Amino acid sequence: MNVQDLIEELRDLDPREPGRWPFAVRAGAVGLTFVLLTVILVYLFVWQTVRPQLLQREREEQGLRQQFEVKHAVAANINIYRQQLTELRRSFGALLRQLPGKTQVPSLLEDISDTASAAGLKQRLFEPGKESEKEFYAELPIKMQLTGSYHQFGEFVSDIAALSRIVTLHDIQIKPITKNAYDQLSLTLTAKTYRYLTANEMAARRASKHKFARPPHRGPG
Repeated sequence: MNVQDLIEELRDLDPREPGRWPFAVRAGAVGLTFVLLTVILVYLFVWQTVRPQLLQREREEQGLRQQFEVKHAVAANINIYRQQLTELRRSFGALLRQLPGKTQVPSLLEDISDTASAAGLKQRLFEPGKESEKEFYAELPIKMQLTGSYHQFGEFVSDIAALSRIVTLHDIQIKPITKNAYDQLSLTLTAKTYRYLTANEMAARRASKHKFARPPHRGPG
């Protein structure tokens, strides 16, 4: 039987009486139906269930690849990072050396007062405040009220910046002493000095934090 004869035979089949079809045609129809049902069942019960898991695994793979690339870049430049860390530590040590110790604070306060006097300013107020501890240093505010001219104020600020220790100026206010005295001005500000905390002070601070961070002990209820 050639292809043309097979086509003619399929055309002559009555779809309402499949039982009278030739055996080969019936077997082919059953096989095709089985294949179609298998594909539909696989799509509904396997592919629809497995596909979300597959997509999730693909996303996880992409995340792992990105982590690998980041860690690979870090590993490839580890020597550069170590050099940068060494340089940061050196810079930090240089900055730390600009902070006085606890015993040097009085002399620093005296230097600030002397700087104001050297600029020709009159000191109406020089009041050190309460020291506050930060992460690794302590901050001491000093309220100051000075009188003088703009030129003297500029010289004072310039000389403060030239001190070997770190001193910062905050809350600066300048106003005339009297309404017509434009060259006699009043300067009000807060100067802040800093000192490094000793090892014992830092240990005590960490112990204090740990003490307040622990939940209170409760006995059996």
